[in-house]
Amino acid sequence: MELRLVEHFTDEFNKQVGNGVDIRSSPKAMAKLKKQVKRTKEILSANMMAPISVESIYDDRDFRSTITREKFEEICEDIWEKALVPLKEVLKHSGLNADDLYGVELIGGATRVPKLQAKLQEFLGRKELDRHLDADEAIVLGASLHAANLSDGIKLNRKLGMVDGSTYGFVFELNGDGLLKDETTRQLIVPRMKKLPSKMFRSIVHDKDFEVSLSYENEDLIPPGASSLTFAQYDVSGLKDASDRYSSRNLSSPIKASLHFSLSRSGVFSFDRAEAVIEITEWVEVPRKNLTVDNSTSASANNTDADASASEESSDKLETNNGNTNISDSSANDSSNVDLGTEKKLKKRTFRFPLKVIEKTRGPGMPLPKESFAEAKLKLEALDKKDAERRRTAELKNNLEAYIYSTKDKLESEEFEKISSGKERKSFIEKLNEVEDWLYTDGEDAGATEFQERLDMLKAIGDPIFLRFNELTARPAASQLAQRYLAELRQIVQGWEKDKSWLPKERIDEVTKESEKLKNWLSDKEAEQKKISGFDKPAFTSDEVYEKVLDLQDKVASVNKISKPKPKPKVDKTDKENSTSEEQSKADSDKAANDKANVETEAHDEL
Repeated sequence: MELRLVEHFTDEFNKQVGNGVDIRSSPKAMAKLKKQVKRTKEILSANMMAPISVESIYDDRDFRSTITREKFEEICEDIWEKALVPLKEVLKHSGLNADDLYGVELIGGATRVPKLQAKLQEFLGRKELDRHLDADEAIVLGASLHAANLSDGIKLNRKLGMVDGSTYGFVFELNGDGLLKDETTRQLIVPRMKKLPSKMFRSIVHDKDFEVSLSYENEDLIPPGASSLTFAQYDVSGLKDASDRYSSRNLSSPIKASLHFSLSRSGVFSFDRAEAVIEITEWVEVPRKNLTVDNSTSASANNTDADASASEESSDKLETNNGNTNISDSSANDSSNVDLGTEKKLKKRTFRFPLKVIEKTRGPGMPLPKESFAEAKLKLEALDKKDAERRRTAELKNNLEAYIYSTKDKLESEEFEKISSGKERKSFIEKLNEVEDWLYTDGEDAGATEFQERLDMLKAIGDPIFLRFNELTARPAASQLAQRYLAELRQIVQGWEKDKSWLPKERIDEVTKESEKLKNWLSDKEAEQKKISGFDKPAFTSDEVYEKVLDLQDKVASVNKISKPKPKPKVDKTDKENSTSEEQSKADSDKAANDKANVETEAHDEL
């Protein structure tokens, strides 16, 4: 509806201007017109006539006009009937009539149009239509509740009753050697509005490889952008090999292929897997069963006497064996373990083999060739670069605009009179005005580089002024901090000399020398700064002060880290004397042993 109004007012403006002018060629003019048309449509919903006014829409021309609700309804005449089509389809597929409906809730901006409401009331035969829900809130709440139903991490006291149905009907079709075109090879497997999610399977009697195609039910209900009904194809192989392998066996039924399909919660229909089902009947040797117990229980009534006599004989035998029941039990077990041989029985066996499924996508989902994929990738990269450049351009434009406005406000304050001359401020303001005028004229279509160049130019003029302004307060604060730290450092050095005698004197002297250098530098710079005008470059900055203080603090910290050396272990005097006497006695005994050995050696030599 808004587009119809845009076309109507575009033709009207072109007619007013004449000379073959068509503002459709100007994106800027059309954007302005669309913005005002939206407001005009909203006014028409509550009034019989609405104005439209667009300033400087094209070539510095203003556009003003009016439109009545009657003219608006005439322009959109065909839309009112189209609006009823979805409602008619819902009633048709649900099998309901308008009289069966309990309530009709309107959601959306277009539902506020009086003509559309009248058409819906006429079709449904109602005097009033409900408008209780907010469109955004209803969508968000419904999505949240549905997500809570699906989530394993959110525990609800009870599941909310939600039943979703498939938007489209789906058909599967089989193609291959030996398959006839009938209702078995083409079936509607998912009717429209089938409950989601669902799983289903179909069996076909076939013994050769075949192809499975998935398609929509009819052309009236297909997704936007779909070029054909068929959206997927699959090659199913392996059935022929399985048939050849088991064809010589005694088949109890023809070979089948079982096809498994699924319909996801999102309404996506897919072919999941296929398997071959082969049923064989054959004679199999099985162990023969011991039928003694069975015969005794199934004996007829005519043999009751024989059974009685047999029981009497067994009882007599038990009495003569003097209660040796273990022997009889072992003999009974031996008789039950006797090998009775085997027998043949007819048995039915079922074999299931997975079949190989290869997907062949069709339609919009078909994979691109390598050349097309590379070309598409280059296009996406180019678009990404354009988006990045557009964002950078918008950001730099905003930065330039913000710098101009904030700088103008600051230059007009009294505080800047202390650090800049009137001539300097006037020249800077003129430059700011010049760039501002360019920004709203020729700069509308400028690129990021131009915005950056002008911002750098303004900052080259403004940064020295702002530096002097910031240093008015930052420099005295930095000087006070340095003076305070130097006073603290003198106390630290005294504490070292008093309590930490192990610290190297040269390290302490080095810290003292650095503190004196900082003190002298600071006093010289402060004296120099007093001689300089506030309009000139500062003699020193707060950053320089902080840097020198931090260097001095690092040297102090390195001295503080020197740990006290460990003392040598003390030896007791008595222990020392005892150890000395023990060592002396040990030495004497060693000497006596050596002398004895020498005497024996001499006597041996004399002999």
